[in-house]
Amino acid sequence: MAGAGGRKRVTFQFRAEPGSRVYLAGTFNGWDPGARLLADRSGTGVFSTTLMLAPGRYEYKFIVNGVWCVDPECPEWVANDQGSLNSVLNVG
Repeated sequence: MAGAGGRKRVTFQFRAEPGSRVYLAGTFNGWDPGARLLADRSGTGVFSTTLMLAPGRYEYKFIVNGVWCVDPECPEWVANDQGSLNSVLNVG
């Protein structure tokens, strides 16, 4: 679904232990580890958030209870300058 300025609704989802604190950081928010808290609306450990993103290529990670994690459901990863990997999202 496209929004204003060609932005598209993108939902990010991560499975973690219920009660965890899960955040999303990436090139779309300046890698701010506290900028986007995901919600576990069902209480089952499925955390999600939705962003409106312009077309482009984005790198991101989840921060789960203070630990930076790649998205295990994302098929594309790229090396970063921290010696680990980032997940890659292409918004068309």
